[in-house]
Amino acid sequence: MKLYRAITLILIALSLQSCLEKDPAGYIKEDEAMTSFADAEQVVTGIYSAFLSSALHSGALTLLPDIQADLVYAVDGNSNTYGNVWQWDILASNQDIEGVYAVLYSIIGRCNFYLDQVDAVKESLRDDAYMQMLDYYTGEVYCLRALAYSELLKCFCKAYNPQTKDELGVVLRTSYFKEEPTVRATLDESYQFVLSDLAKAEALLDEEHDTYSYAYASKAMANALHARVALYMQDWDAAIEYSSRLISSKVFELASANSLASSTYSMLEYMWTNDAAYEIIWRIGFTGTSFGGSLGAVFLNYNVDYTYYYPDYVPAQWVLDLYTSGDQRYYAYFANLQTGYAHGLSWPLLVKYFGNDELIGSYNIYHVNMPKPFRLAEQYLIRAEAYCNKGDFSSASADISKLRASRFTSGGALTLTAANWQETISDERVRELFMEGFRLHDLKRWGQGFERKPQSSSQKEGSSLKVEASNPLFVWPIPRHELEAPGSQIQGNESNR
Repeated sequence: MKLYRAITLILIALSLQSCLEKDPAGYIKEDEAMTSFADAEQVVTGIYSAFLSSALHSGALTLLPDIQADLVYAVDGNSNTYGNVWQWDILASNQDIEGVYAVLYSIIGRCNFYLDQVDAVKESLRDDAYMQMLDYYTGEVYCLRALAYSELLKCFCKAYNPQTKDELGVVLRTSYFKEEPTVRATLDESYQFVLSDLAKAEALLDEEHDTYSYAYASKAMANALHARVALYMQDWDAAIEYSSRLISSKVFELASANSLASSTYSMLEYMWTNDAAYEIIWRIGFTGTSFGGSLGAVFLNYNVDYTYYYPDYVPAQWVLDLYTSGDQRYYAYFANLQTGYAHGLSWPLLVKYFGNDELIGSYNIYHVNMPKPFRLAEQYLIRAEAYCNKGDFSSASADISKLRASRFTSGGALTLTAANWQETISDERVRELFMEGFRLHDLKRWGQGFERKPQSSSQKEGSSLKVEASNPLFVWPIPRHELEAPGSQIQGNESNR
């Protein structure tokens, strides 16, 4: 049965009090019990609305990991947006990082509120169709809670290693109403909790709702998250199994640079200008009156005067040099534009997030795109990396070549070997996933540092920076107010200083 729902998109107010307390701003009051199907549907609506927050995929959660890493340079004269993160001067009181932590736990709280009461609601129903729909909603909620916990693990925990899986994980909140100790589980316990949620989601969701450019959780989304989590856990077989489900699906296909979506755009370009493509597994739906953050603002700021561009950050030259002749991602992602700064910098700026054409044309809203947390392209990259770790370089080469064939006017095939696969996979993830929030976490799980060297008109502070793989700030600090909240037993990270 297809589900048709009108989603009311309401942004959640953030609070600097503990995100783990019973009733921080944005949580549902305990006396507002969920007693009917309509109540349950409204709670699910609230969970989706929370994902609009600019602290998450339409803002900090996507941008900060790549800005903190080695993909961009701050421009001399910039507005200092995210400046402390770019300079690796990150304190436990950083408001952007606090926001990520707060909204993710707010989502978890909403999910728990639903899960604590859904069985009682189901028992009160007499219509089989409503029961079936409620089961499906429950699958969505498990999937969304798994996503929220997985993002916390990526940002606030060390990389998973089977030999060191007893490292600190996250505070696991399993219930909205029950009192639970405010302590961090182990990293392995935390990941196992995510896998448990995904198993429940996959059992309740079905392939009937798997469709491209979907704005709701689906079985395909659960499989995509499962593949990503398996990769991060170094479970190569599971990563291959779950990514293969998406790759072999008849629902999704890579956005081709050689096929037209309109008279103006290729399929690849249309994925970014109009936020729709056969390869989008899950996107966060925006409208002209309900939308999230502005992903493209810090790379363009065109709407300052609608004449020049005032980017806070420009792509690193080494990144631009990765794109070879025929790679249409370069033209879909970058454009050589003149800035309005006194130094007159002209540079290939990131136009991947210039904005959704409909939002620009109908509402004059620039630099706002629907986030696409799960795309088929990432699944090819996941499977290729997993194949390499198992020594199957032939299969990995086929996956990378298939991805690149969709992005190149012709050619693009690559051969991976035991000697080159790590660098090749790393470079391809940069080319494909540029500024989608993966780079810092990739470097962390690979145990790699980096070095910045100044480039044209780059800001002096931060342009000459060498970061060792052992730097504790690869793991974000737990917000200070969480550590200092009454009754908190949360242990901070090494980056809490």
